[in-house]
Amino acid sequence: MTVGLTVTHRRYVTYADAHYGGNLVNGAYVLDLFGDVGTEVSIRMDGDEGLLAAYSDVQFRAPVRAGDVIEVTATVTAVGRRSRQVAFEARVVCRADPARGDSAATVLAEPVVVVTATGTVVVPPPAG
Repeated sequence: MTVGLTVTHRRYVTYADAHYGGNLVNGAYVLDLFGDVGTEVSIRMDGDEGLLAAYSDVQFRAPVRAGDVIEVTATVTAVGRRSRQVAFEARVVCRADPARGDSAATVLAEPVVVVTATGTVVVPPPAG
């Protein structure tokens, strides 16, 4: 059970994921990705998918758009008997660049932090 364990996933945000004008994606999309990366943290730490029981301090800092490549990271910050505190961060690392062409995109020199949150993951008690 390691404080500091970090897991990262990357995902391309499709145009089908956009719900709003300007190809904006709703915030729940990123929270869903936090659930996925939190599940892998639980598997690596406890051999169980666990349950993401709560979020606190969710902050939507910048928009997520169709055509983005988003990187989502979960880092364990505290470990209890059955709970783990996890810091989540989502960053856009590539972004569509339609001004240069329909399929143009740019690797961002500096990733843009789009969402941060703290979460509590709970795992079942040990068998036996």
